[in-house]
Amino acid sequence: MKTDPSPQVVAAHPARPEPRLTAAHWGVYEAVGEGDAMHLKGFVGDPSPSPIGLSMLDAARGPVRVRRPVARQSWLAARRAGQPQVHGERRGDEPFVEVSWEEALDLVAHAIEEVRSEHGNESIFGGSYGWSSAGRFHHAQSQVHRFLNSVGGYVRHADSYSLGAARVLLPHIVAPIDELFVKHTSWRVMARHTQLFVTFGGVPAKNAQVSSGGATAHVVDQGLRDMASAGVRFINVSPVSDNLDTGGPVEWLPIRPHADTALILALCHTLLTAELHDRTFLSTHCVGFNKVEAYLLGHTDGQPKDATWAAALTELPVGRIIALTHDMAAARTMLNISWSLQRSHHGEQPFWALITLAAMLGQIGLAGGGFGVGYGTTNMIGNDNLRIPGPTLPQGRNAVGAFIPVARIADMLERPGEAFDYNGARHRYPDIHLIYWAGGNPFHHHQDLNRLHRAWQTKPRTIIVHEQYWTPTAKLADVVLPATTSLEREDIGYASRERFMIAMKPLLAPVDGARDDYAIFCDLSARLGAFDAFTEGRDAHGWLQWMYAESRNKCREAGVNLPDFGTFWRQGTIDLAEPEAEVVMFADFRTDPLAHPLNTPSGKLELFSERIASFGYADCPGQATWMEPVEWLGNAASDRHTLHLLSDQPHTKLHSQLDHAAYSQANKVGGREPVTLSPQDAAARGLTDGDVVRIFNARGSCLAAVRISDALRTGVARLSTGAWYDPASWRAGAIGPDKHGNPNVLTLDMGASSLSQGCIAQTCLVQIERYDGPPLAPTPYQLPEIVADLEPAA
Repeated sequence: MKTDPSPQVVAAHPARPEPRLTAAHWGVYEAVGEGDAMHLKGFVGDPSPSPIGLSMLDAARGPVRVRRPVARQSWLAARRAGQPQVHGERRGDEPFVEVSWEEALDLVAHAIEEVRSEHGNESIFGGSYGWSSAGRFHHAQSQVHRFLNSVGGYVRHADSYSLGAARVLLPHIVAPIDELFVKHTSWRVMARHTQLFVTFGGVPAKNAQVSSGGATAHVVDQGLRDMASAGVRFINVSPVSDNLDTGGPVEWLPIRPHADTALILALCHTLLTAELHDRTFLSTHCVGFNKVEAYLLGHTDGQPKDATWAAALTELPVGRIIALTHDMAAARTMLNISWSLQRSHHGEQPFWALITLAAMLGQIGLAGGGFGVGYGTTNMIGNDNLRIPGPTLPQGRNAVGAFIPVARIADMLERPGEAFDYNGARHRYPDIHLIYWAGGNPFHHHQDLNRLHRAWQTKPRTIIVHEQYWTPTAKLADVVLPATTSLEREDIGYASRERFMIAMKPLLAPVDGARDDYAIFCDLSARLGAFDAFTEGRDAHGWLQWMYAESRNKCREAGVNLPDFGTFWRQGTIDLAEPEAEVVMFADFRTDPLAHPLNTPSGKLELFSERIASFGYADCPGQATWMEPVEWLGNAASDRHTLHLLSDQPHTKLHSQLDHAAYSQANKVGGREPVTLSPQDAAARGLTDGDVVRIFNARGSCLAAVRISDALRTGVARLSTGAWYDPASWRAGAIGPDKHGNPNVLTLDMGASSLSQGCIAQTCLVQIERYDGPPLAPTPYQLPEIVADLEPAA
């Protein structure tokens, strides 16, 4: 295992022309040329640059930018007339009015102060969520939260759409997810020691293009190829086969969606009955296996979780399940699970089951063995670069205790005051009168968007949005303030375990009237009497120097000497690679579980959690358990025409970011997102490549274009996320189909369980048919109507 770093100096590069670098979540890029001829190229230190960011410049200079402050027409008229109670039914369905920056800031400050004085800060939702900037200072979520904290606080969200179920579960049974991220066994170790790599949900290289603070040197593709060259055997358990590319052979087990927990429990049962499990490890490093054993054998519910039972649920052969168990027990085996599996009803269970299986194999803490929760989901996982305390903008203290699980925003808007369960406690949804959104696009990442659309138009008094582009969130706001992109700012790019820290240089002047989020919040905090608390006397560059100095001091305490800020800023990068690094997750815990306990109630792996059992949740008991999802192909009510819809991460963008850019556009068919079907499912519906289809269920419908691939098992359709929400009508009560191919008009908006309330976007059944209705051209990038201010403020 990699120990704490010994004292070392991270040296400056030799003198050279100052590079013009910018960092995005999908990579680092260098500017070449000047003016309109400027273009981006991949960073020289990145062995596999992502093509996503190459069209950032054109997108930033393009027609979809928000260029000046605007306010919704009727909202503005009411505010100018001193009428605070404005109905939101016309959000998205009426013109905006251009206003000056001064009036826009006055309007926003007055709206905040009015809601604070009448209802308190618990009526303000600081709704920023998303990958808003790789820069550690100009990170919109950090900026808006710091601002709202400086004026008395706000209702926050907890957890993430990506990992809602796992983020709540894992601290109870093994460790907080953020701790696990940086401890994952490195690719180099697996290439030397792993013999069998079994992954549930693949290792999708398209997802590994990104890291939260910016992927600086992409390593997943090479890591997989090095393992394949070393003779590692790969098995991919997944409804699709194209989410694992090693450059060599991969065995595909085309499991029925949502049956992974049943398969993993059957593997555990076979280990147990064949006496292949490691009883010593289970007794010394785990708690609760006796209860797991009783469940596996069927003593608690009368149903042994054997291979025959699982075969009916998974549609995999009994013999293959049994053989896989023996293969895992006979080899140094690394088990991996994709984050997508916990974005489902009872999404906690496959993760808990996988850790149980790894514990029974007894290889946790051995080089090349054990488990991973997300190899391939971000570039960071499996990196072995120097781990340092990077630059961070402090967000201050939130004086408001109220929060919601992040995926429960529609519940909050529809049901203020209603109680909800979360992680062993009972809470109530706050009564929200103002939403302040900076960074992210809820009309991309939320589920059942038609429901959110209705709640968004009905409940809040005021919705304020900082935006760079005319996204659906901007179109549905009351005030839109144009924000700069990272190409127009200076910042520091850094993500934990990434190889480089980047000095991000501005490549463009701010487009038209766009301002930095920080500048906007400086002006607002001055109007609200919080300027000193918000700025602490620093301008943006002063904050960069302060953040870097704080990071440098903490690094020095850990034995790592970074160059001074001036040297870093001139050289453009700091290389944090450790050539001799070797990271093995939980090696110390394996060697001595008493000296190196886990951060769980027992200090051990909790295969049965007394704490979770004490919560009394019927939908999340005290151990890994098979529970039938509310929607899945195994449900007897499903007919033969029903398909399971997978809404995965797109390969041409990050979530919905840069959907309007050239790289994303090139993947669309007739301006619509493609939906992928197996040849058998396409033939059964009389469909061919390029056909426009209607995808629908009781929650909504969308139009997409068919793409046929034999990489999908039958009964499954794949419609990647990221197409900007484009309803046929923005009018309340008459929304109609999405014209562009956004899967979240179809997905189910309910919690994974009472424990986590996580998002369950992957639990979704649909029907698909050829679209023969009236022409509905996609218009996701059409600007809203913006009118001149005929009645300017006095």
